[in-house]
Amino acid sequence: MQIGFDAKRAFSNYRGLGNYSRDVIRLMRTYAPENDYVLFGVPTSRCDTSGVRVETPRGGWKMFPALWRSFGCITQMDGLDIYHGLSGELPYGIHRRSVRTVVTMHDAIFMRYPELYSTTYRHLFARKVQYACEHADRIIAISEQTKRDMITYFHADEAKIRVVYQGCSNIFREPVTGDRMMQISKRRNLPSRYVLTVGAIEPRKNLRNLIEAMSIAQPDMPLIAVGGKSGYAEQMAELAKQRGVRLRFIHNLPFEELPALYKGASLFCYPSVFEGFGIPILESMCVGTPVLTSTGSCFSETGGEAALYADPLDAEDIGAQLTRILTDSALRETMRAKGKEQAEKFTDEKVAQHLIQVYHELCAS
Repeated sequence: MQIGFDAKRAFSNYRGLGNYSRDVIRLMRTYAPENDYVLFGVPTSRCDTSGVRVETPRGGWKMFPALWRSFGCITQMDGLDIYHGLSGELPYGIHRRSVRTVVTMHDAIFMRYPELYSTTYRHLFARKVQYACEHADRIIAISEQTKRDMITYFHADEAKIRVVYQGCSNIFREPVTGDRMMQISKRRNLPSRYVLTVGAIEPRKNLRNLIEAMSIAQPDMPLIAVGGKSGYAEQMAELAKQRGVRLRFIHNLPFEELPALYKGASLFCYPSVFEGFGIPILESMCVGTPVLTSTGSCFSETGGEAALYADPLDAEDIGAQLTRILTDSALRETMRAKGKEQAEKFTDEKVAQHLIQVYHELCAS
């Protein structure tokens, strides 16, 4: 088979969509090397392009790469058996080409919580998702929650949807040596005990209620938040000061340092209001750190029986679960063991097998 991928985010995005895109490309090259792969986009050093063909904008489209991705790239798909839109989009007009299409849908947060997004973004992306749901031959949903949302908000045909869970980078499955821990601890001046949270510093990730929960639980350790700088981060720093919570931000952390940050934490807390999958939950479980996350959404799909859960809108509930985990060493050991076991459901091999099954099913239909 010759399979093309929308590689925009593989080349340029440093967060979840970029990691997902790079992982899919890596998994296919590793577990199905007999296929030919074509990446559509403007390459950067972020994504390995060795052994694959890259299609970039041609002619006048060079001046308008975003429009090329949405329209012009379909003229460069001759010979493709499958085109896979990795981030909720397909180029307009592709349904009139001979290529079969797959689109991965990550979430419908912009529909569920419209107040978090600009009107322009919501309308534009809703049109793109609607088009992809209507015209894709197969829709990959990264969780059962996302599958339900595609049906609810975009009336997607359930018969076309396949749930294929995400994995995470293998860097989180590699042992973090004592020397590595010492190196990162010294570089980042890490305390011996801390609560960790990882993700964009924005309202949906719910750092506000985590700070409130820390002020209620009053553990004898700081809260470390890893994420990008933002105005919201400044607001949360002021809130933490008011609540007497020792909050420390680490911005622009190199990806390769993340496993050590997880490993050194007494507890990883992910109180997000809503997600499509929640990769940081899996990353923490792979490393062996106990996870406290939210009720509802997709979180129980990712965390299973290994994590503990609290109402993300109830700081007292979060605080009570924080205290329970941090004061019970036997519980933490059980959570570490169960977390490792839960993480085995999302290995590279299993994710790759499910993706390959979707491609083969599509070509056989």
